[in-house]
Amino acid sequence: MKKILKGLAIGALALGLTACSDATSGSEKTTKLTVGASNVPHAEILEEAKPLLKDKGIDLKIVTFQDYILPNKALHEKEIDANYFQHIPYLNQQLKENEEYDFVDAGPVHIEPMGVYSHKYKSLKELPDGALVILSNSVAEHGRILSIFEKEGGIKLKEGKGYEAQLSDITDNPKNLKFKADIEPGLLTKAFEYKEGDAVVINTNYAIDAGLNPKKDSIALEGPDSPFANIITVNKGDEKKEGIKTLVKVLQSEDIAEFINKEYKGSVLPVSK
Repeated sequence: MKKILKGLAIGALALGLTACSDATSGSEKTTKLTVGASNVPHAEILEEAKPLLKDKGIDLKIVTFQDYILPNKALHEKEIDANYFQHIPYLNQQLKENEEYDFVDAGPVHIEPMGVYSHKYKSLKELPDGALVILSNSVAEHGRILSIFEKEGGIKLKEGKGYEAQLSDITDNPKNLKFKADIEPGLLTKAFEYKEGDAVVINTNYAIDAGLNPKKDSIALEGPDSPFANIITVNKGDEKKEGIKTLVKVLQSEDIAEFINKEYKGSVLPVSK
């Protein structure tokens, strides 16, 4: 079977991918874990957790990905033990679209508030009639994005839809905002850089990776009450393994929460446990 990670220019093979194996050195037992992650902030948070995990007998290897498709394919192929890049609504969408996947949520770690960015305007209320808003083609994100606009009074959605809303659920659009939802999430920062549209909605991990500060640079930012926490995802059954449980416990620790708060200054929020 063709390996998912072959050909990726990320040095993954040099890491010596292992599936949650144990190595014994003297009387000490070390569990090796390989976790796939987005560059920012996921891989950075994992790097911070490395020494904490080492103290608990976990040898962590990190494989970085540039998109939202390959991390789940690699997990399915068992080339990695877990991935850390997605939230539950996206995971549910992937499980629905890929019947061969048998993944579960092993635990939440942080929230990345979704942000709206514009070179021309300083708030959503300043957007003119007929303004073009660019968002990702990830259907699982649409309700989340539309809820930001509804909260700001730009649109109204069908009652009860909330975070599950789609573009077709817009019932009132007084400014006739035009939503263009056909761009891969990883290309949204380029759309913003090239000044496409009047506003661009960007996932925080890509925004930070592109040098944007979501808290300062966005014209609207999702609140801390968002249910879209980023999770550790594993193959069903692996959530019971001690190595995975230790990984989640460390990532939910006060030490990591303090790092997230200090490093990202409100652009990324640790999950309260």
